[in-house]
Amino acid sequence: MSPVSRRDFTRLIALGGSSAFISTRAFADQRASLEELGYSAAPMRPAPQQADEKFWTEVRSRFLVPRDLAFINSANLCPTSLPVIEAMERNLRMYEASPSPDVRSGLLRGREDARKLLAEALRVTPEEIVLVRNTTEGNNFVSSGVPLGPGDEVIVWADNHPSNLNAWNVKAKRFGFTVVMVPVPPTHPGTEGYVDLFAKAFTPRTKLMAISHVSSNSGDLLPATELCKLARDRGALSLVDGAQTFGMLDLDLGAMQPDFYTGSMHKWPCGPKEKGMFYVNKAVHDRIQPSVVGVYGGAVGISRQFEAEGQRDDASMAAVVEALNFQGTIGRAAIEKRSRWLATHFMDELGKLNGVKFWTHSDPARRAAIVIFQPGSLDPRKLGAALTAKHKIVATVRAGQDRPGIRLSPHFFNTLEDVDRTVAAIKGYMASGV
Repeated sequence: MSPVSRRDFTRLIALGGSSAFISTRAFADQRASLEELGYSAAPMRPAPQQADEKFWTEVRSRFLVPRDLAFINSANLCPTSLPVIEAMERNLRMYEASPSPDVRSGLLRGREDARKLLAEALRVTPEEIVLVRNTTEGNNFVSSGVPLGPGDEVIVWADNHPSNLNAWNVKAKRFGFTVVMVPVPPTHPGTEGYVDLFAKAFTPRTKLMAISHVSSNSGDLLPATELCKLARDRGALSLVDGAQTFGMLDLDLGAMQPDFYTGSMHKWPCGPKEKGMFYVNKAVHDRIQPSVVGVYGGAVGISRQFEAEGQRDDASMAAVVEALNFQGTIGRAAIEKRSRWLATHFMDELGKLNGVKFWTHSDPARRAAIVIFQPGSLDPRKLGAALTAKHKIVATVRAGQDRPGIRLSPHFFNTLEDVDRTVAAIKGYMASGV
C-alpha cells in the first residue's frame, strides 16, 4: 500500500509538470539496475508454514546488504528494506517537486495509516500510538512527562540502556525524586527470580518502574508481562524499553499491559531512520503530559498532544507504512521464529568451541535474538576487527570488564550461510590466534 494515493500522484503531475515525470522515470531505471544485480523491491509473499533457506534468501534480496557481507548487528542498527527505500525516495521526490499543502496532506494520511498498522501489529488501538523519533525520545517523554518529585521513587534496572539510565538520573536531580537501582543477576534467574528481584525494590513511595524488555548487554529476555503486573499491583506505572524486541518479537501489548512501551524503527523493524513508536496505555493518558508543545499533532488519541512537535520529515514518516507492511506480509510470528532459530544455531555451534563462555543464557525461553560470548583468551577488539576486515562479518565488540566479548544479533534477513561462515571464522581464530 502506497502512503500517497494515485489521485495525489496525478495531482502532483499537474502541479509539477514534466519534472515529476523525469524523476519517476529515473527512479524506474534505478530499480531495473538493482534487479540486474539480484536485488528486488517486489512485494514479499507470506512465509510458508515450513519456510526454507530459499525463502529467506528471497527475503535477503530485499536488502542492499551485499551477499558477501554477513551483517549480524541488528541490535545496533538494521538495514532498511528496498520497499521502504523506494517509498522514501518516491515520497521525497514528490514532496520536493511540489512542497504543497496537497502533497503534504497525502503524506500525513500516510502517517495515520502507519499508526493504524502499528496498533494492529501490537494488538492495541491507534489512539494509544505516538510516532516518535526513536526509543530514547519515547523514554524521555515518560521521564519528563510523568509528575514526579521529592519523596517519589522510580525503580530502574541496572542493565537498562545508558541513555535510559542517564535520563532518569539527570531528572532525579532536577525534580527531586529518587532512583532505585535493581542489580544485574549473574545469570538469568527465570521468571520468578526476576519478579522476586524487582519486588524487593518496591516501597509505598514507588511511582514507576522502568525496564528493558531485552538487555543489550546480556541478551536476557525479561518477563515483561509479569513485571508490569507487579508494578500495577503495587500501584506504580510501568515503562518497557522495547528497543531490542520491537520488530523482532511478535508483540502483544494488549496482553502485556505496560503503561508505556517504546521502540525504534531503525533497529529490528528495518524501517526509516529516526522514526520510532511510543505506546501509551489509554488507562494512563491523564497521567502524562507532553514535554514539547507545538503544532501538526497526530489525528487521534494521545498523538494529538505528543506529536505536535512542529515540522517533521513527512516523506520518511509515511514510509513507515512500507516497513510495517513488509514484515506484516512475511508474518511477525515467522520473523520471530526465524530470528530466534538463527540465534540458537549460533549458540549451538559456538558452544562446540573450547573456551567459549556465553553471557547469554542457553534456555531459548530466557533470551530472544541476541548472543553475547567471550571468545576464550582472544582480545574481542582484535577479533572483531579481523572479522570485519578479513571476512566481511559485522558484529558488536564488547570491550572492558563488563561481560566482554562479541555480540551477535541475527535477524530474518540473515541466512544460514552467514551463521556458518561466522562460526568458522571464529573457530579459526580461536585455534590460531588473531
